Amino acid sequence: MTATPEPGSPTVGGTGLLPAGARRWTRADTVRTAVALALAGALATGAVLLHGAPAHGADAAFSLLVGAALGIVCERGRFCFFCIFRDLFEHRDSTGSYAILAALAVGATGYAVVFSLFVPDPGAGGLPPGAHIGPAAWTVLLAGAAFGTGVVLSGGCIGGHLYRLGEGSLRAVPALLGAAAGFGLGFLTWNALYLAALSTAPAPWLPSTLGIAGALAVTLAALAVPAVLLLRRLPRQPARPESAITLAGIGRGLVERRWPTLLTGAMVGLIGVAAYLRVEPLGVTRQIGSTTRTVLDGAGVLPATLHGLDTFAGCATVVAEAVLANGWLIIGLVVGSLAAALPGRRFRIEPLTAPGTVSALLGGLLLGWGAMTAIGCTFGVLLSGIQAFALSGWIFAAGLVPALWLGFRLGLHRI
Repeated sequence: MTATPEPGSPTVGGTGLLPAGARRWTRADTVRTAVALALAGALATGAVLLHGAPAHGADAAFSLLVGAALGIVCERGRFCFFCIFRDLFEHRDSTGSYAILAALAVGATGYAVVFSLFVPDPGAGGLPPGAHIGPAAWTVLLAGAAFGTGVVLSGGCIGGHLYRLGEGSLRAVPALLGAAAGFGLGFLTWNALYLAALSTAPAPWLPSTLGIAGALAVTLAALAVPAVLLLRRLPRQPARPESAITLAGIGRGLVERRWPTLLTGAMVGLIGVAAYLRVEPLGVTRQIGSTTRTVLDGAGVLPATLHGLDTFAGCATVVAEAVLANGWLIIGLVVGSLAAALPGRRFRIEPLTAPGTVSALLGGLLLGWGAMTAIGCTFGVLLSGIQAFALSGWIFAAGLVPALWLGFRLGLHRI
């Protein structure tokens, strides 16, 4: 988004005119940039302080920085599943879709390197520790469909609402509250679904039969299919006039212009690999679900036993009083997004309306139930799952994408 020059601002080169794509620097810009730098300093200071904590301090510090990096990349590159699929299904613009494909391709390549170092014999029957390899059950397909409908209704996925909260989106608040309620509903339906499908469902991991190189080749080939098909919906980009590289131009590219699609996706993929290598698979729901579970458990609302829930990896919830590493990731994501939005004049308070609040709550309820049932969301199941060569990630996507298409086709995002 290009900001509108403010009256009374200095001109460039004494001509009274600004070069194409440029903007006048104002006192407000100085304040916004100073606040953004202060937030960056606070994140760095917080990471140093967390690192010295006696229990899991290093994991918390790393997660805070990973979250900040993810918030900056998502905000600057518009890595938002709602926006990407709205552009694709409503405006027939596939540009953003390549960010998701790039994230999956780069992440899968990185995971393959990690697995080759730490899982010397993938055919031995074991699964890589902590990787988001979920059950291949119809419940995951149903969860993906519910989650996709929730994305359209609420105006974003859970990760999208978190980074847009940093941009001033008040609608993200009821959506996230609805997601917490959805997790509660998911806990209440968990035992029935577990006994009906999850308890006997396999958890296929492609390297166990194809090897790591074979699984990577199959995954990249599968990603190449939509990449080729979506070329026909890739709009022609206007030619940019050649211009000299200047410090001001670099600055505008960093803080104002939208980052390139493929670069954004590649960075999200690398962040996911770093998160898995150091702490746990990338995801944004574990803290939300765990907080909900802790509150409901303390109130005596939950069943005495949640069958098999604690045996799943990925974004599985736990009863915990302290902030989890995932919680620090979420904090970093929101603050990082805010720090990225301020210098580019993208922080704007989005007013709430009654219909928007209701649709955000209802959509959030579906987001939470879907994320609870699938043990993760678009970041935790789709990205981290497919990158880890888990079939469950593709099953979740098979429920998600048609639901997104139908939701946009029905105009649920306009409610």
